[in-house]
Amino acid sequence: MEPHLFPTMPLIFIITIMFLCPLFVSAVDERHQNCTATFDCGNITNIGYPFWGSNRPDYCGHPKFWLNCTDQEALITIKNLTYQALEVNSEAYNLKVARRDYIGGICPNLLLNTTLDFSFFSYASDIQNITLYYGCPQLPSFLNPLAGIPGLSTQFTCTLNNSDSGGFYLTRNLGNFSATILNNLGSCANRVIVPATQSSVSTLESGLTQDNLVIALEKGFGLQWDANNSVCETCNLSGGSCGYNTSTSLFACYCADQPQQFSCGVSAPNQPESSGGKSSKVGLGVGIGIAGAAAVCIGLGCWLLLIRQRRKRIAAQTKSKGQPTPPSSKGEPAPIINFSQTTPTYPSLNSDLEKGSTYFGTRVFSYEELVEATDNFNPSKELGDGGFGTVYYGVLNDGRVVAVKRLFENNMRRAEQFMNEIEILTRLRHKNLVSLYGCTSKRSRELILVYEYVPNGTVADHLHGNRSKSGLLSWPVRLSIAIETADALAYLHASDVIHRDVKTNNILLNNNFQVKVADFGLSRLFPNDVTHVSTAPQGTPGYVDPEYYQCYQLTDKSDVYSFGVVLIELISSLQAVDTNRHRLDINLANMAVNKIQNHAVNELIDPCLGFEKDSAVRKMATSVAELAFRCLQQERDMRPTMREVLEALKRIEKENFVSEKADVVDIKEDDVGLLNNVPPFSPDSIGTTDKWVSSSTTTTTTNTSSS
Repeated sequence: MEPHLFPTMPLIFIITIMFLCPLFVSAVDERHQNCTATFDCGNITNIGYPFWGSNRPDYCGHPKFWLNCTDQEALITIKNLTYQALEVNSEAYNLKVARRDYIGGICPNLLLNTTLDFSFFSYASDIQNITLYYGCPQLPSFLNPLAGIPGLSTQFTCTLNNSDSGGFYLTRNLGNFSATILNNLGSCANRVIVPATQSSVSTLESGLTQDNLVIALEKGFGLQWDANNSVCETCNLSGGSCGYNTSTSLFACYCADQPQQFSCGVSAPNQPESSGGKSSKVGLGVGIGIAGAAAVCIGLGCWLLLIRQRRKRIAAQTKSKGQPTPPSSKGEPAPIINFSQTTPTYPSLNSDLEKGSTYFGTRVFSYEELVEATDNFNPSKELGDGGFGTVYYGVLNDGRVVAVKRLFENNMRRAEQFMNEIEILTRLRHKNLVSLYGCTSKRSRELILVYEYVPNGTVADHLHGNRSKSGLLSWPVRLSIAIETADALAYLHASDVIHRDVKTNNILLNNNFQVKVADFGLSRLFPNDVTHVSTAPQGTPGYVDPEYYQCYQLTDKSDVYSFGVVLIELISSLQAVDTNRHRLDINLANMAVNKIQNHAVNELIDPCLGFEKDSAVRKMATSVAELAFRCLQQERDMRPTMREVLEALKRIEKENFVSEKADVVDIKEDDVGLLNNVPPFSPDSIGTTDKWVSSSTTTTTTNTSSS
């Protein structure tokens, strides 16, 4: 090519770039672009998934996280209560909110307790309750709160229903203070619980005035959210944008070309494409086709131009020399193309999957990263030691606190259990199932699973372990644990999964005493076309279904039996197996069946629950014992399904709390004792039953008859 031809080449490249770039840009899925961008709402900036509102489309967020944006405020509604969002920390999944009806005053039009949708939100760990009493009589002068009663305010006045109403607020547990004070507060017409931070309450207690209370409440309190957090992280790592498919009501990972279920580059099997995904895929194909045709045309034009120029040059040389120039017999050697330099090197598909890769849509961690997170698996960081591995407390590089499960042996059997737990946990999503954050590669030097950290121990710890003396497992909390565990197991069974190791050691609790069922190493995916699976019995002594043990036939009713043992533990606080008991009572299930048959339920119930004194507890605990009796039947066909167990537990709860108002609860003298047992991090534990009700995963209801 002659030097004078070079100026034409930049022009060709410029034309090519100008022509091709718009085609490829237009082929990018619009939802990917929209959901990658953050938005501002009120005084909060750079907000992303799961929030949406203002100019951010609904498919870029989750329906429960809509923000109503004004010039000065970002408002979010949770369980029919409107909160002002004060801060959003996407990295820590933390949202700070303040009740809007308590901004500027403490006399709202409606007296509503603070309630959360525990499917998506939980309280932060620094929560402290402030209890406001309305419609209260004047305390006797000799009981003036200023005379040394900590945490109790002087009386304030509110105008409610067009009449003045006296009130007090309380920041502490009154403990064993005068029964006269308790009775006076117990005679107040209404009580509302509003959370605040511990630091705000500490400041408030230095001056218990109405104005200082408003300031403390306006500072708000923290919430943790979970809207497919781990799945969203996987999507982001793959280059996608987190969102929500409003048609299927499922999480969506918006990629540059089309939506995927979990991550970009990993197509979900049998995933239906939305019309938008198809159109963007067609657009990409059309763009590539046009771009290819344009490239061919430009290349052909360049080739013709070069030939024409060469002919002109030859003709000019021939004319100047008067004779044709013969072609050289020795042409220049063709340039050698070094493919090792020009061809990019791609990692082998069989290489170790680490550094951002995924199994079943979950992140793969490097072994070195988890060694660092656990301080080289420091024994002081051990959280527990089970039959399959040791669990350690860890902190990842991004600051997340995790539970790291290190399997004992790296052999074929352990690898099978390892992959089994990954497959099950990544395809199941339920608020009462522990979340899997990731794992090591199956070719790693060790098999390790990384879970969300659940900080409040296990149910076994609180019933008869190192936390049993805390006294935090009141009857309402125990019933809540039973319902949420049943909800999780019913969901597993509806998903054709049998847990196979249901026990109180595998039921974890967060700071709000919300259940997280864990440990799926023994779980089995249950075929749809069979009634049972023949397999060698596995599980924990005291919980194993006797029919499974005798006949080697595993069914979903095996989990029902194990859950029956859990119910007995919840009402008795006794261990499933205890060799210190009488030989006929070593096995708790046998002991419970005998006592229930002999009408001696009172000998089974934990005395600290108030079985003898509280008629409501007596009625509910007896009903739960009867339900457990049905679960513990020797023949599996005599046992109810997990769905029937769940519905029965909900009825037990509803029948005894139906008379209580969900929003405002009157305090009677019989309820005064509750003031002495307020759980430290559970704003809903008094005055509302919303926390105790678990949402069902299906709408089918089956009637059960009591035994």
